[in-house]
Amino acid sequence: MRLLLIALLLAMSFAAPAVVAVQPDEVLSDAALEVRARALSKELRCMVCQNQSIDDSDAPLARDLRILVRERLQAGDSDREVIDFLVARYGEFVLLNPRFSGHTALLWVAPAALLLIGGVVLFVLARRRRKGSETGSAEQVKLTSAEQARLSEILDQRPS
Repeated sequence: MRLLLIALLLAMSFAAPAVVAVQPDEVLSDAALEVRARALSKELRCMVCQNQSIDDSDAPLARDLRILVRERLQAGDSDREVIDFLVARYGEFVLLNPRFSGHTALLWVAPAALLLIGGVVLFVLARRRRKGSETGSAEQVKLTSAEQARLSEILDQRPS
């Protein structure tokens, strides 16, 4: 019975809907602006939580940023202008997905470069191993006459 209760509680915890931090008093009356605000909020990093968007964060700073986004949208800013304003104010770190630029190039190029380098290293090691096994087996077959005589002697001494 206890196991059934635990299973039921676990199932209920996974079935719970995702909690969103946007408070009812933050929601804009214009539905189109609210959709844009929510989309922008999902792209912006909470400076306190750092691994959450401001849309998901309950931190007071995230709330302030959500309100600021909505204020900028109501003032007539485009999505790009809102993002540019926040980047100018807080730096590139405010973006969950940083833009491709000179100082973020390493962030974008490094994974592909490391994967390519790893592939080349594996290819070279596999070729060396294959070459080594081919030459190694050829050397084992070619015995000198003295080695052949010694091998025959050892094999003859072996108990049957």
